[in-house]
Amino acid sequence: MDVPVDNVLVRSEMSVDAVGMAGYLYMLECADGSFYVGSTRNMFERLRQHRAGKGAAYTSRRLPVRLVYVAEFPTVDEAFAREKQVQGWGRAKRIALARGDFDLLHALSTRGRRVSDDDPDDATFPSITLFDD
Repeated sequence: MDVPVDNVLVRSEMSVDAVGMAGYLYMLECADGSFYVGSTRNMFERLRQHRAGKGAAYTSRRLPVRLVYVAEFPTVDEAFAREKQVQGWGRAKRIALARGDFDLLHALSTRGRRVSDDDPDDATFPSITLFDD
């Protein structure tokens, strides 16, 4: 069964497409306000691991975490490549991605260009719920 999450169709843990497993890029907001970016084949299980303190050393020290962004890719290799790209971004770009503010994301991606004095840390973005705890 596929689950719609903020304009992204997230597949349940048992789904496999014709060419292999889909991959997911995800971003968690940690209790200290920092972000963790990862990729996985099984979004449901990976989020369970993070919330139980077993997902990664980084997130286990910063519980609780909440999912603020997820995107599905045809393969986990593509999700991993995007993960590495997003991991290289600064906080403002990550917040813009989580908020779905693609105009700001584009402005922040332009070399040498500064964005207005709006503080992206004051921005809010929705939490994504994949399942009930």
